[in-house]
Amino acid sequence: MRPGSSISQIGAQLKAEGVVSSARLFSLYVQARHLAPQIQAAEYTFPAHLSLREVTDVLRQGGRAPAVWLTIPEGFTAREIAQRVAGAGLSDARTFLQMTRSVDLRIDGAVTRGLEGYLFPDTYLVPRHDDARAIAGLMTAQFLAELPRDHAALAKRLGFTVPQIVTIASMVEREAKVDDERAMMAGVYYNRLRIGMPLEVDATIEYAFPRHKKLLTFADLKLETPYNTYLHGGLPPTPIANPGRKSLLAAFHPATVDYLYYVYRGGGRHQFSRTLEEQEAAERKYLH
Repeated sequence: MRPGSSISQIGAQLKAEGVVSSARLFSLYVQARHLAPQIQAAEYTFPAHLSLREVTDVLRQGGRAPAVWLTIPEGFTAREIAQRVAGAGLSDARTFLQMTRSVDLRIDGAVTRGLEGYLFPDTYLVPRHDDARAIAGLMTAQFLAELPRDHAALAKRLGFTVPQIVTIASMVEREAKVDDERAMMAGVYYNRLRIGMPLEVDATIEYAFPRHKKLLTFADLKLETPYNTYLHGGLPPTPIANPGRKSLLAAFHPATVDYLYYVYRGGGRHQFSRTLEEQEAAERKYLH
């Protein structure tokens, strides 16, 4: 039942669906018993052969909400979002994931490779009748709304396309654990890219695995995949997650630093280094 439907419209809908035998009798029954204010707009499933009293009892109890709240956390991948969508009783996970891989966006003349990275993490009120494309459309529309107003000028100043910057933001999202390090991490990535130095970001390799790995092995670092930024220079083919607002801002406004390295030192923080010698000393201190 749609919000704002009149009793006669509801009766006609029930008659068309075979729930009642007469729309007029339904309307008269509801009016005689003053039940109209109690009937709730929602989705309903009716067993066969119900009486008018039983039908109105169902309508007064309320059915399934016509829309559901869907929360997508920051850093989720398209695969994880597909599972969340399916868990909410919306699109099938496989259908949603396949759609995200077959649909592109055009941003400032650059074309994305699928929707990974552009499904903005937020809380959405999703109509139950929306299909996979419509659900993703809510998220990509929010992504476009979250881009900095001067994103085209910022991208030109950085010397990268918006999709490339979103890929950097996705790495920041997966690697950073505290907000005040996001812009510094972005600065490290830009510094490496500009001198042709491999990014060597663990999170890009993790993305290549069907399931998240908490700890990579030395063998994993040799995994042959275009997402292995230890083996391949430049950026991975696509973003590796869907970044939130803070990571996007960090990628568009990287810190001006001369760092080329960082290592996790515990407590959610990283040690940043300028030279290989400094990095090796930090690794000895924090990893051994």
